[in-house]
Amino acid sequence: MASTFRNTALTLVSMLAAPLALAQQTPDAAPPEAPSAEAAPAAAETPVARELTPAEIAAFNKAVTDFTAGQAAQQKGDNAGAVAKYDAAMPAIRTAVEADPSKGDNVNFLANALYADAAAYGALGQMDKVIALYGESLPHWRKVVEAKPADAAGRNILAGILIQMGNQELRDHDRGAADTYYEEALTLARQTVTDQPGDAVSRNVLLSALIGASQTSTEEGLRDEAITMGKAMMADGTIDAMNKPSIETMTGPAGTVG
Repeated sequence: MASTFRNTALTLVSMLAAPLALAQQTPDAAPPEAPSAEAAPAAAETPVARELTPAEIAAFNKAVTDFTAGQAAQQKGDNAGAVAKYDAAMPAIRTAVEADPSKGDNVNFLANALYADAAAYGALGQMDKVIALYGESLPHWRKVVEAKPADAAGRNILAGILIQMGNQELRDHDRGAADTYYEEALTLARQTVTDQPGDAVSRNVLLSALIGASQTSTEEGLRDEAITMGKAMMADGTIDAMNKPSIETMTGPAGTVG
């Protein structure tokens, strides 16, 4: 079981670089989700919102530049340079979201920035940073997915983050907390696979969620479902490099399903 979990815990790290193209926009321009901080004032129904100060606007605009530079560095494999740029950008983006949480574009931008930063830290092997960034990004990604429920890429990213958070809780021996994350991920992943049954990325996200949930849930059949799905994906070559060892472990002499 420990071996199965260790492989599962790394699954999302292997996915991080690839989904960047889905989560981010073109590397040579600021994403459309990174609007000018001089956008319209908050609506009347959000009285807690405030306008940014001139200094905060300047910092936000610099953050857009830093974020774009971080993307460029990351795509060249310079993850140390990427985290330096992302970390520099983050405070101003956080401030913009705190000033007006109702602005979906800014929430989207922060969610993407946190995700990209986690990807770069993951590539550097700094998993403590990854988990912290995922924990911060989770409520923002939930808002992104809620606002765009038909966006399969966003659902995959949110499900992947939930799986990684579940893995961390399982590593800390909190099976209840881990199961809560896995169950949320399963719901998202099942929906995406229903919508896109032939998409290998989506199927691997679902398989990762099943592998995790099979270790924590009392629901009958999850382990068998994971093994059946994993075997089929190994047979057709669509299983990813991190899910494959987990399935191989689960289908060994001690875990064979008849």
